[in-house]
Amino acid sequence: MNFIRTGRKTAVRTALLAGAAALALPGAAFAQDADADEDVAAEEEADSNVIIVTATKREQTLQEIPVAVSVTTAETIERAQIRDLGDLQTQVPSLRVNQLQSSANTNFLIRGFGNGANNAGIEPSVGVFVDGVYRSRTASQITDLPDVQRIEVLRGPQSTLFGKNASAGVISIVTKEPQFDFGGAVELSYGNYNAIVGKGYVTGPLSENFAFSLAGGINKRDGYLTDIGTGNDVNNRDRWFGRGQLLFDNADALKVRIIADYDKIDENCCGVINLQQSAATQAIFALGGQVSDANDPFADIVSVNFDSSNDIENKGISGQIDYDLGAVTLTSITAYRESDLATDQDSDFTTTDLIGRNFADTGLETFTQELRVSGEIGDRLGFLLGAFYFNESIEQTNQLFYGQDFREYANLLIAPQLAALGPNDFAILDLEATIGALTGRNLIGQFFAPGTGLTEAYTLDNEALSLFGQLDFEITDGLTLTLGANWTKDDKEITTNVISNDVFSGLDLVGVGNTAIFAQGLATQVGSLLMLGRPATQAEIGAFAAGNPAAFAQVSAGVQAFADANDTNPAVNPLLALQPLQFLPPFLNVPNAVEDGTTGDDDWSWTARLAYDVSPSLNMYVSYATGFKASSFNLSRDSRPLQSDLPAIIAAGINPVNLSTGSRFAGPEETEVIELGFKGNWDYASANLTFFNQKIDGFQSNIFTGTGFALANAGLQETFGVEFDGNVRPTDDLTFTVAFTYLDPEYVSFTDSSIGDLSGRMVAGISQLSASFGMLYDKEVNDAGDRIIFATNYYYEAPVQVADGLPGFVSGGQEAAFAAARPFRREVDELSASLTYAFDMGLELSIWGRNLLDDRYITTIFDSVAQSRSISGYPNQPRTYGAAVKYKF
Repeated sequence: MNFIRTGRKTAVRTALLAGAAALALPGAAFAQDADADEDVAAEEEADSNVIIVTATKREQTLQEIPVAVSVTTAETIERAQIRDLGDLQTQVPSLRVNQLQSSANTNFLIRGFGNGANNAGIEPSVGVFVDGVYRSRTASQITDLPDVQRIEVLRGPQSTLFGKNASAGVISIVTKEPQFDFGGAVELSYGNYNAIVGKGYVTGPLSENFAFSLAGGINKRDGYLTDIGTGNDVNNRDRWFGRGQLLFDNADALKVRIIADYDKIDENCCGVINLQQSAATQAIFALGGQVSDANDPFADIVSVNFDSSNDIENKGISGQIDYDLGAVTLTSITAYRESDLATDQDSDFTTTDLIGRNFADTGLETFTQELRVSGEIGDRLGFLLGAFYFNESIEQTNQLFYGQDFREYANLLIAPQLAALGPNDFAILDLEATIGALTGRNLIGQFFAPGTGLTEAYTLDNEALSLFGQLDFEITDGLTLTLGANWTKDDKEITTNVISNDVFSGLDLVGVGNTAIFAQGLATQVGSLLMLGRPATQAEIGAFAAGNPAAFAQVSAGVQAFADANDTNPAVNPLLALQPLQFLPPFLNVPNAVEDGTTGDDDWSWTARLAYDVSPSLNMYVSYATGFKASSFNLSRDSRPLQSDLPAIIAAGINPVNLSTGSRFAGPEETEVIELGFKGNWDYASANLTFFNQKIDGFQSNIFTGTGFALANAGLQETFGVEFDGNVRPTDDLTFTVAFTYLDPEYVSFTDSSIGDLSGRMVAGISQLSASFGMLYDKEVNDAGDRIIFATNYYYEAPVQVADGLPGFVSGGQEAAFAAARPFRREVDELSASLTYAFDMGLELSIWGRNLLDDRYITTIFDSVAQSRSISGYPNQPRTYGAAVKYKF
């Protein structure tokens, strides 16, 4: 679309071009959405410093029309040695990136909002796009492209243009189109931990109208953690990729771009450290096992008895067609992608063989189709209309089995709880015999047998359609009103086939305890009536019942009343203390007579924005936008029916033993934001300031429990925030940049979280203040045009509580114990720098370092698997450094 504002707009563009060098500098900047007319577009093309952004689905220059976007340029990516999206947060304070359970799982948060990682049934709230193609899951978002042109981070809900997948924001990766001039680059980097990164890119013409590009690379590194169980290193890198593009451009109306890519990951990830020991840890020690030292969490030591495996493949093909009809441009983007993820992990994170297998195999097939038409009507009205179709199929299988040591480990934990049975080195045998006698079953040797556990199979089919449109109307010179709307229809259907053959988890310990309390009480009462001085035997009880039926009935009723009143009292029913070992209970599969396993959502999202050019150097805007994310299913072993469905399930007689309620699915989340922004650009400085208030109603909270996920809708989460970024250029060679984000997040209402009522509390894990400070010195040193380039960046996050709490502590009534045990706070101080000597002939020699201060912190914590009151967590990456050589031609 070639829509521009007249009058003052020309002066604004002139000022913009005069300060274009500032906009091309590393660091975060606000992108504003507008198009150029043909004359200005040609002028901008001649000035290579002007940044064009496309995250709003139209080509726009920075600082024109107000949309809050942080842009990380190719130069910043190169100088900062950004290897994947996880490194990007040091440049964009509003973005937070967490690497979780496997190489396939990265969680993105913008302004503190985001979810979805590690659970295939939950789409992220932050949508990731590569060259306009939606990547629905994090496994297909980690890549090391050598031809990245820029990475755009849109902050706040973007559902008006992106539909259901952008309720918290968008990350848009833009790569270079093939060129009709032959060129390219090759790069090789070597760093500590034997890190080797090699990548190359070549482009050129095939004919007058066809151009191509080929890219490829490897990323290898030893792990920075050492496993005391296997002796191997953990958190290594072993990735490679290939990518090809074909461009048809006849310099007229039609342009076609086809992209095919393939990448492969095979890594031992991700290392977990112990942060708090418990009585369960002492049982592990008694078995000769080891865990990492909770008192020295950053010794970079982990403990497992077999290596984790991450075998991941991503591949896809897309085609974009642009057809210019003059006043109207048509765009079509068609894409098909596949992701296959096979992972296995020693999930107890000890050197004992407790969890012998935690294997997951997930396959995703995704088809997307987008159609857009954009143009202008007269001099003051521009429009964009479009439709987006999404179809995805997911198949997932999981296996979680007990290892060889779990039975003996359980025996050590059970013994103290069964002291009433008398001292015995084989308490688990006593337990099996006692419960077997109470239930009439032969249970000897059945509890926690090696190779038993849980086998899971899930499918999810998702189909969605979005219709969207946006109008830009210039009311008067310099004053523009933007109105946009999106209607999205989203349908999901799941099936589950989950089978548990864990005998112990299938026991109703309340019911068994009731039987035991009754039997013991009856024996005691009858023995007292018979004045035996001891509990009566079964034969004596039978004789008493036969001879005294009325008295026996009265005694039995009284004992049964006592049992019914106390079977959930841990002081009376010691079996309740063993419930934490029942973490693989029977599963109610879907669909069933009550739950059909389907959801159907539709919703409208809106955008209204008023922008005003105060002067050629200063713009301001106020905007209101809403966002929408459809219902999500919990595809994990923690997927349980909703409390509201339980009565119908019981009435239908389909409830298995120990069926608990929980989070089968979460309903839609809806977002709204009000923003006030100011953007200024002058000869030697630029500054951008945004105030916002953002709310998410029904936020889909997804908490990792160690073996599964607790999914729930938060009632209302609200954040007030301030974002600033700017730069100062005291000389042509030197630039200072600064960006910060202040957030004040609160759960306005969240009564049914997996860790209790969080209403009125600040949201854990979201730092109130994040900041990035950078400097770039780029100096020509001789007549030949050689340059010295020094770049540095300091990233800071204020201290914040890592988690609100943990489900395992809350379920045991140990919230105070969790709060008092350790602070579990995170503070980030990361310094990165690079020094490059760039020869004019294309050769560049660099040295670089990331996290030079070796700042260490915990990114995420969770309940240790099968280790009640133990806490585990993920550490961040330590200091890395190296040297690189690059040649551009």
